[in-house]
Amino acid sequence: MLQAQIFVDKDELKGTSPLYEFIMQFLLLNHVNGATAFKGVMGFGKNEQMKRPGELFSFDETPMVITFVDEEEKVKDVLHKLRAEYKGGLIITHHVDPFEA
Repeated sequence: MLQAQIFVDKDELKGTSPLYEFIMQFLLLNHVNGATAFKGVMGFGKNEQMKRPGELFSFDETPMVITFVDEEEKVKDVLHKLRAEYKGGLIITHHVDPFEA
């Protein structure tokens, strides 16, 4: 199995919708097994500027991570389709094994 993580800013838009909502709908329409969007407390990217959206008087954009897991070919296919719709953000993947007790 392959896990994908997509890093975006909460306030980024795709058209008139929040980007993270667009991505979640995109994943749903492409029938991935499931996805979760996480709101970050703090973060920084390649610009090396710390974002602290929870601080008083902060106008920093909240970091978001959308993660999903599916069969490797499914994840790769969905990510290729997503990249045709949206070029930004950082996307990483890594192999995972489901835990079975």
